[in-house]
Amino acid sequence: MKKNLEKKKLYLKNFSRKALAVFLSVSFVFSLSGCGLRRQPDSRSEREEAVPEEIPLEDNYRTWYEVFVYSFYDGNGDGIGDLPGLTEKLDYINDGDGATDGDLGCSGIWLMPIMPSPTYHKYDVTDYCSIDAEYGTMEDFEIFMEACRKRGIKVILDLAINHTSSQHPWFREACSYLADLGEGEPSYEECPYVDYYHFSKEKASGYCPVPGSDSWYYEAQFWEGMPDLNLSSRAVRKEIEEIVGFWLSKGVGGFRLDAAKEYVSGDKDANIEILTWFVDMVKEKKEDAYLVAEVWTDRNTYAEYYKSGIDSIFNFAFADSDGIIANVVKGSAPATLYGNALAESESLFESYNPAYIDAPFYTNHDLGRSAGYYAGDYSETQTKIAGALNLLMSGSAFVYYGEELGMKGAGKDENKRAPMYFSSDPAAEGMCKGPADREEVRMKYGSYEEQAGDASSIYSYYKRAIYLRNLFPALRKGKQEALSEYATETLAAVSKTWEGETFCIFCNLSPEKQTLSMAGEDGMELEAGLYTGEEEASWENGTLTLPSYGIAIMSR
Repeated sequence: MKKNLEKKKLYLKNFSRKALAVFLSVSFVFSLSGCGLRRQPDSRSEREEAVPEEIPLEDNYRTWYEVFVYSFYDGNGDGIGDLPGLTEKLDYINDGDGATDGDLGCSGIWLMPIMPSPTYHKYDVTDYCSIDAEYGTMEDFEIFMEACRKRGIKVILDLAINHTSSQHPWFREACSYLADLGEGEPSYEECPYVDYYHFSKEKASGYCPVPGSDSWYYEAQFWEGMPDLNLSSRAVRKEIEEIVGFWLSKGVGGFRLDAAKEYVSGDKDANIEILTWFVDMVKEKKEDAYLVAEVWTDRNTYAEYYKSGIDSIFNFAFADSDGIIANVVKGSAPATLYGNALAESESLFESYNPAYIDAPFYTNHDLGRSAGYYAGDYSETQTKIAGALNLLMSGSAFVYYGEELGMKGAGKDENKRAPMYFSSDPAAEGMCKGPADREEVRMKYGSYEEQAGDASSIYSYYKRAIYLRNLFPALRKGKQEALSEYATETLAAVSKTWEGETFCIFCNLSPEKQTLSMAGEDGMELEAGLYTGEEEASWENGTLTLPSYGIAIMSR
C-alpha cells in the first residue's frame, strides 16, 4: 500500500530502539518525485529483536558536512560567518529529531580552520588553542559543541600542522633570535623555537629569507607566510600533543589533517612515520576519535599512507571535474569504471590497513564546484546523480557546503568558497559577503529558500540520498564488489554486503531508459530508488527497468 511520506516519513538519525521498531513496523512504498523506497518487514516481534539498543550512527561511518565558517551564516551582522551563526543554522544540517524531514541528515561536521589567523581561510595559524575573533569566542565554540552533542553530530577540526603563520609567536621569536645571531650557530637552549622550523644558511628550493637576516633562510613550501614546522622535533610534537588534548577536552571528535604529504615534502616514508605518531598519540587520548588526512596525489601513493593506522584518507580518485565520478557521468569514461574502481580501491586500501574507512568526497574547498562540470539539457540531472554516486560509496562520505544546492564556483580559491546560498538576496539576514577577492558568480540553480519546497530540486535529491545512506547500513559500511555481469558503458552496477545483508545498486548514467534482464535473480526486491524525473524504476519477472539517470537499490 502506498503512503505519502511527505507527511509521515521518519529520518533514521537518532532513533531510540522503540522509535525504530515503530518505523520498521510499517510496510510501505516511499515515493517523493524522485525517490522510491520499498520495505516488506517480517513480524514486529522479529524486527524488534533485530534492532540494536543504539541506532546506528554513533560510529565513524557518517555523512560529513564540510563547513567554511567564514561564508556559511553571519550571526552578528558584520558580513562574516561565525560560530553563533553556524549554531543558529545547525537545524539545516541536522535538527536531531528523527520525526522531522527539514534537515539534511548529516551526522558529522568538518570545520575548516577556526583558529586565529591573518588570512580569511585561516590555514596559517597564530594560536592553536584559541578561536579567531572573526568567528567568535571560545564560549561560542562551547555553545556550538553542546548543540552538536544534543543532535548527535560529531565534529572534527581542520588541523594545519604542516606549517604555522609567519606571524605565530614561535616563528617570530625564532627569526628575531637568528637575525641578532648573524653568522653564529644557534643554541636551542637560548631559543628553543629555532628547532620548531627548518632553518638553513643555504637557500634551497622552497626556502625564503629570514626577515632581518642576510645569513638565514626558512622552509615555506606553500608561500612565505606559511613556514613549515619541523615535525620531527620532540618539542614540536609535545606542543601538538597539548593542542590535541586541548581540543579533545572541548568535545571535539577528531581531526582533518591538512597537507599530510607535505609534512616532509618529497619524503613519503617520513610523512607516514609522522602520521603514525600522530594517530597513535590521538587514539591513546580518545580511542574513537576520527582522523582523516588530505594526501593530494595519485591513489596508489595515498593508499600507502594507510600504513600509519589512520582511519581515513580522502579518496581523490573519485573527486573533481576529471575524477571517476564526473567522468562516468559525462560519458567520457565507461560506467563500468565506477564499480571496478570501488572494488579495486577497497582491496588496495585494505592491504595497508584492514580497519580503514574510505573517505569519499566529490568536491571540497580547493576544487571547482560540481554544478560547473556539466552543461546542456541534462546538466541538472547529471549534477544530481553525481552527488548520489559519492554518497553511495562505502565509508565516511563528505559533502562540501552548498553542493546540495548546486552552487557554482571555479577558478581562484575565493570563488570556490562563496557565501552559502541560503537566499538569492545578498542582503537577507545571515547572508555572508564571502572572501574579499571573490569574483561574482551567477548561480545556476535556486537558493535554499527556492529549492526547499521543491521535491524535484537538487537539494531534495541530496536529502533523499543521505536519508537512504542513513537508513541502510550496508550502503555506508558494505563490502563492495563490481557486478561486471550487469554493468555496461552506461550502466554502473555494484553490490554491497554488510552483516549478511546484500544490496545491489544499479545506476543508469544515460538519458535513455534502460532495461536489464537478470535471470536467476527472482529473489531480489526493489528496496529504494533515486530518480531525477517523474518515472521510477520497476522490477518485474526478473527484469529491471531504470528511467533516465535513475538509480535502483535492490536487496538480494
